[in-house]
Amino acid sequence: MFLAGKNALVTGSTSGIGLAIARALRDEGASVVLNGFGDEAEIAKLCEELDARWINTDLTTVEGAEELMAKTVEHAGGVDILVNNAGMQHVAPVEEFPVDKWNKIIALNLSSAFHTARLAVPHMKEAGWGRIINTASAHSTTASPFKAAYVAAKHGIAGLTKTLALELARENITANCISPGYVWTPLVENQIPDTMASRGMTREQVINDVLLERQPTKKFAQPEDVAALAVFLCRDVAQNITGANYEIDGGWTAQ
Repeated sequence: MFLAGKNALVTGSTSGIGLAIARALRDEGASVVLNGFGDEAEIAKLCEELDARWINTDLTTVEGAEELMAKTVEHAGGVDILVNNAGMQHVAPVEEFPVDKWNKIIALNLSSAFHTARLAVPHMKEAGWGRIINTASAHSTTASPFKAAYVAAKHGIAGLTKTLALELARENITANCISPGYVWTPLVENQIPDTMASRGMTREQVINDVLLERQPTKKFAQPEDVAALAVFLCRDVAQNITGANYEIDGGWTAQ
């Protein structure tokens, strides 16, 4: 377990991709702090399973991000591995896009990563080792209509990651993006019935013609696929991989 003695904070980790990353890091020996929403009884079970601490704050605010980092430091002493995974989505034409939704998406998907990173870096520098991994999206390099805030935030995450990589290049701290396409998570699965009803489609049509329309493999990535790459980026053999943006998107962005 090569991450024994390392402390990892994974935002948005009570389900889906974030939970898979938290599990994978724990399997390699890291102590894990979970963050995110959900049923508290279920989260308590996850904490018991992973011997983890759950710290839930509102990451759409500066104060919430600062509280998360302060409580994590109080609990763990510092953050060696920071995974910025929390995010949200809203779909609407730009002229109808609610301003409050824009503000929240930018705050959660982009600004919170800046705040956690700025507060984690001093400990990483002192420790002489650190890994920052940002969950971006295929939308960090391409766009889709009606997703103005999400696409803007994910492009921003890619730029923030590159900047962090350059600033920290001589500190033994790496910063990288993982950019999934559609990943099979409960959030995605739960979209299917509503889409079937609204478009008069079968389940198979929704999956192939809507969700996987732009993924040439016509296969969903799995949360464990993303987690495996996150673990690799924490290894010593990945010490010269920094500022990179790895797509796990079934060929979406190759088109």
